[in-house]
Amino acid sequence: MPPKRQRGERAGLTREQVLDAALDLVDEAGLPSLTMRALGARLGVEAMTLYHYVPNKDALIDGMVERVFTAASPPASPRGDWRTYLRTYAHDLRRVLLLHPGVLPAVVRPAVTPATLDSVETGLRMLRWAGFPLGMAVDALNSLTLFVLGHTGAEVGISSASGAGSPDWLAGLDESRYPLLLESVRTAAGTDDAARFTFAVESLLAGFAAQLAAA
Repeated sequence: MPPKRQRGERAGLTREQVLDAALDLVDEAGLPSLTMRALGARLGVEAMTLYHYVPNKDALIDGMVERVFTAASPPASPRGDWRTYLRTYAHDLRRVLLLHPGVLPAVVRPAVTPATLDSVETGLRMLRWAGFPLGMAVDALNSLTLFVLGHTGAEVGISSASGAGSPDWLAGLDESRYPLLLESVRTAAGTDDAARFTFAVESLLAGFAAQLAAA
């Protein structure tokens, strides 16, 4: 590791590099491990140097959330299909969150950075171009986003579970009382996370289309 720079000295980093290093740290050790001192050690700089790039820890976390949402924000066009836009957004957001599960506890924070707000504005603009009333556009984008966050959070939690609620635990249930649950465990029916996610996203899009037609 290169020698640490002096207190407050710039390190030739970019804000994006700082945020990506923070994401990596949180993925490895969890959100409680994120401190300016730990992040500085990871980057080979004094903690005070990081304040050239983010003013405080809250801004650091907001920036990490920004990196997630901007990575999942597809380009919008007035000639594009809103279903394709939302489908791409949902699957990309899930993919990025599965790559950075450590940030999941923070992604429910309100969008506050300009880049995160730009992503929200782009999504709303796409829906408005498609004819959604503004309130319905906000509801649709929020509903889809919250579904992705909840589903991905459950995926991460289930994948690490080995006790109560795990497949092995479910296999020990009383078959006379829970025949369908046990059949699902044996046959893997409805247990594929990606397939379940796709089913739910397509169902949401169909519902949005029905609401738009009714409006």
